[in-house]
Amino acid sequence: MRNVRVIETSSLGDRSYLAHDGELAVVVDPQRDIDRIAALAGRLGVRIAWVLETHVHNDYVSGGLHLARLTGARYAVSAADEVPFERVPVREGDVIEVSGRLRIRPVETPGHTFHHLSYILDGPDGPKGVFTGGSLLLGTTGRTDLLGQDHAHELARHQHSSAHRLADLLPDGAAVWPTHGFGSFCSATQADGAASTIGRERRCNPALTLAEAEFVEQTLAGLDVYPAYYAHMGPRNAAGPDPIDLTPARTAGPDELRQRIDSGEWVVDLRSRKAFVHSHLAGTVSLGLDGPMATWLGWLIDWGAPVTLLGESPDEVAQAQRELARIGIDRPAAAAGGGPEEWSGGRPERLASLPAASFADLAAALRHGHAGGYPPPAVVLDVRLPHEWRDAHVRDAVHIPLPGLPHRIGELPAGPVWVHCASGYRATAAASLLARAGRTVVLIDDEFAGAADAGVPMAA
Repeated sequence: MRNVRVIETSSLGDRSYLAHDGELAVVVDPQRDIDRIAALAGRLGVRIAWVLETHVHNDYVSGGLHLARLTGARYAVSAADEVPFERVPVREGDVIEVSGRLRIRPVETPGHTFHHLSYILDGPDGPKGVFTGGSLLLGTTGRTDLLGQDHAHELARHQHSSAHRLADLLPDGAAVWPTHGFGSFCSATQADGAASTIGRERRCNPALTLAEAEFVEQTLAGLDVYPAYYAHMGPRNAAGPDPIDLTPARTAGPDELRQRIDSGEWVVDLRSRKAFVHSHLAGTVSLGLDGPMATWLGWLIDWGAPVTLLGESPDEVAQAQRELARIGIDRPAAAAGGGPEEWSGGRPERLASLPAASFADLAAALRHGHAGGYPPPAVVLDVRLPHEWRDAHVRDAVHIPLPGLPHRIGELPAGPVWVHCASGYRATAAASLLARAGRTVVLIDDEFAGAADAGVPMAA
């Protein structure tokens, strides 16, 4: 629909929406950095009249309350969710008359949470689409275990029923506009495609093609781990999040950076892993902005630990600060721009590099005990997630998923560690953590899909 605009947050795998009639607008599930939404409304020349939440979010800090207060919009939250801030409590059967050309109907769609709502968007000629939040996604549904394993089975049953209710209420041509599913860990599985309709979902979505028992079994069996920081998002959103603060972080000089590293703080290098491998400030952690930096950092750190950001430019630091604020890491302890030479104060003894190998190099090292000058592996470390490990892994490798690595390095046997993931991003983060802990490490910066063809022995 032309008058529904998508506000993409690809780093978290989520979407927010702005629907308008040329004068008034409705915003659904806004992220915390609401300046993007205000700017879009300004470009379109529309006034935000309503802000709608499909549910109390678990993967990001909502910007809904602040956006409503800033614009004077009415803020709609499920009547069943008890919250301390002013809102419009909505439930199924209510009708939100935005204008004569724009009408919203809430529908109760429990499954992702108990009080989840979807919002049908009506135009002059009937339903145009539905904002489904974490209910019916593109080829999948929202996961059902975020409120605890005790509720996962019941919520999976609700999820199946909710999908069928939406399919029964809407014509095949109605658009499906989910919040999750584009890489978010709130999705039960990865979304199928970038756009969809009710008719398409009828044909391909397991919630609509499988019987309830089969859907529940398949959904629960497919759920993997999710980021630890999710535990902090729901309570914060239910309490009413503070406005975002994106003012620049204080600049740290070389001696302060060294002090923070030596004291065990998280000093994060935002550059690409290729740049990090070539040269970096010793003791820093590689989480480049070219990957899901905020998700992995939020999952790795002890919540509330100070974080210092290193980027090649102020814009890189500002981008990282924005991404971290979306998940409630509000203010960096410090930041610095430039590169390793500046961060080291011109002292080469403060710099380091990482040896980077391929799976072909690993195959040769396992076969001959050496390969191209790399130290022979005492252990091959796989830092992928459990479902990836179950699908395929290197024979005799040790499996420690990246989020658990900071507290489990001591479990690894002595000697050189060759570390890999699926493509290199997580392995570089892991290699930097291992090097920070004083381990000899070789980064396998390569695609795991080609490991077997490169001659690496795989587990049967």
